Amino acid sequence: MSKPNIAIVHDWLTTMGGAENVVLAMHEAFPDAQIYTSVYDKSAVPAFAGLDIRTTWLQKLPKPIRNLHKFFPILRIKAFRDLDLSDFDIILSSSSAESKQVQKTRNNQVHICYCHTPIRYYWSHYSEYKKDPGFGKLNWLIRLLMPITIPSLKKADYKAAQKVDVFIANSEEVKNRIKKYYGKNSTVIHPPVDVNRFTPSIKRANYYVALGRQVPYKRIDLAVRAATELDMPLKVFGNGSEHQKLVEMAGPSVQFYGDRFSDASDEAVTEALNSAKGYIFPAEEDFGIVQAEALASGTPVIAYAKGGALDIVDDGESGILFKHQTLESLTDAIQKAESKKFLAGTLNRKAKRFDKSLFITKIRKVIENSL
Repeated sequence: MSKPNIAIVHDWLTTMGGAENVVLAMHEAFPDAQIYTSVYDKSAVPAFAGLDIRTTWLQKLPKPIRNLHKFFPILRIKAFRDLDLSDFDIILSSSSAESKQVQKTRNNQVHICYCHTPIRYYWSHYSEYKKDPGFGKLNWLIRLLMPITIPSLKKADYKAAQKVDVFIANSEEVKNRIKKYYGKNSTVIHPPVDVNRFTPSIKRANYYVALGRQVPYKRIDLAVRAATELDMPLKVFGNGSEHQKLVEMAGPSVQFYGDRFSDASDEAVTEALNSAKGYIFPAEEDFGIVQAEALASGTPVIAYAKGGALDIVDDGESGILFKHQTLESLTDAIQKAESKKFLAGTLNRKAKRFDKSLFITKIRKVIENSL
């Protein structure tokens, strides 16, 4: 059998994060694949330099409008549906938004969707997003628009999901969401982690790390408040709409790094995690790849006991799980972690079950089975 022609389709390439690392690993598994996306900002995702990136017609919009593409999901739906993927045997979409809207053009095409989550602000977290959409001064406008626009967008998302041939979930939590909201079965393949990037220090420093986009649902405010109350050294990497608010609430033991999330370079984050006493993860995340990276660096994880954390953290063995997104619950978990001894080498070994090589092997197997 001849090698299948594969298209990798991703929502957008305008920031670098866990989902974008998934796309890079997919391309490593299938180096001849072409990558399609709605819009592409070369300067924001330098890791994609030199790859064959194809964009939708949204890329041709004037830059000020193009930069606001996240405000216009209906345009992204149209743009992905307009892509001509007739030359491809396999469509491999990487989706937390509209990339699953791509259309098959012949019966023997197969659409495999690696689902980071069914769209959070339509399905699992609508109430939270409506309360605080994360658009700063424009929150009032988004709150007004959500009840008007989202019912029809949910219908379009559900309809697209029914046309997917194979779903892959990035965690058990997302597997459950795919079943609940789309009525579809899925296989769990955890996102890839570059375990070899880390060299855990046997002697740990006295600081903790918090990392991520500083937007409401990430709850980095809890980490900052806990560190301030406990007078505990905390290094915070990243930026976002909540940045100034976090700086204002922080005590002298909290330090901030990076004017933008992309400024928190891999080197700086790697160095910080390799020696950190602990990594604080207060969000309910679909997977939360930095938790696995923290384990690879030999750092125990103090995480909110929901979502992907349940796939990654063994409570009392590789970190501490706390049950409530409250300051009291988090400070109790930190104090519990302080009383335990975690071995860096053991944590690093636990992270190897998320190694990128396993992701590549599993994703190739799914493609092989689908032919």
